[in-house]
Amino acid sequence: MVQEGELKASVARMDGVDALRGLSILAVILLHIWIRFRGVDVALGKGWSRYGQRLFFNGGNGVTVFFAVSGFLITLTSLRRFGSLDRLKPAVFYRIRFARIMPLLLLLLTVLSVLHLAHVDGYVINEKHFTLPRALLAALTFHLNWLEASRDAWLPAVWTVLWSLSIEEMFYLFFPLVSVALFRGGRFGRTAWIVLALAFVAVGPWARVVWPHNDLQAENSYLAGMASIALGCLTALIVNELRARRLRRSVLLAVEICGWLGLVMVAIWPKWHVLKVLGKSGTDDTFVALVACLVMFGVALRGQHGGRWGAPLRWMGRHSYELYLAHEFVVIAGVELFVRWFGKSDSRGVLASFVVGIVLATLPVGWALARWFSEPMNRWLRGARPA
Repeated sequence: MVQEGELKASVARMDGVDALRGLSILAVILLHIWIRFRGVDVALGKGWSRYGQRLFFNGGNGVTVFFAVSGFLITLTSLRRFGSLDRLKPAVFYRIRFARIMPLLLLLLTVLSVLHLAHVDGYVINEKHFTLPRALLAALTFHLNWLEASRDAWLPAVWTVLWSLSIEEMFYLFFPLVSVALFRGGRFGRTAWIVLALAFVAVGPWARVVWPHNDLQAENSYLAGMASIALGCLTALIVNELRARRLRRSVLLAVEICGWLGLVMVAIWPKWHVLKVLGKSGTDDTFVALVACLVMFGVALRGQHGGRWGAPLRWMGRHSYELYLAHEFVVIAGVELFVRWFGKSDSRGVLASFVVGIVLATLPVGWALARWFSEPMNRWLRGARPA
């Protein structure tokens, strides 16, 4: 029987990390809004400034940051919950992951199945490429990314968001087993764990630009995504080693600022020469994950709380899983309403208002799912009493 103490959160909330996740989910939502408008021949962003247009094209970078944050938090939480990775208990680890991930995933798949069977426009699976049972199997066994890439075809949008979850959960299927096996080997095992994580980081660019045979294989590659997760894992290990040392806060702040500046440069300056070079070699995602890790390094060791102006982003970060799985429903409905009311108008004012409205409309959906479903289910499955 698992002791209740083993299931308590071991890492206090880090405002800077929550802000990172909030920015990431916002970037993903904006990209999907742009894609959905493009699908109905509405030129979202046309006539906007270059920086305004760039707001819609950072969804991929947002997912990369998600991967790095996920690896960082999972590793740091495991280190502080169990004391060290050699004492990590796989059964407890899997139970915690199941409690957090599966209830909402199962609810989503149930809704999507009903919508497909009811032939609701926008939710029907193209049976030339997939069937409903095959899609469900891929989602539940975390290889939906591979399924789409192998057939060079997309599932409906709300299904497709599960590609990144597939990569994360496949990584975490092996994470506790490998960590326990290697760290129990003493110093040599610890070194082997670090070398393995670095190997994941090293092969990421190859998985993005050398090995793929189509764009979907490049975008949805297990190894490409796992490279960013592994970089987050390594950052957490370093943070855990340094937490007892008194590092100068000015140095930590400088590291964090460098990370934020790197993310800003990626987000708003696509013609930056360094990014072009990195993109050709497939190391652009590595760079994004690295600067995100610099932010998390500084945030974790400084322990600084965020201000009230960043509270909305931090809130989005804390509800990023719910927003990630549910936002496409709101995006699809919002764009459909726009077309019904305004046709294919490209009025910047109307479009900008609709974009803001769609983003804001995702928030109560995410809140309701967390408040009334995923959080209660998480507590129940973990055996914790409601607060």
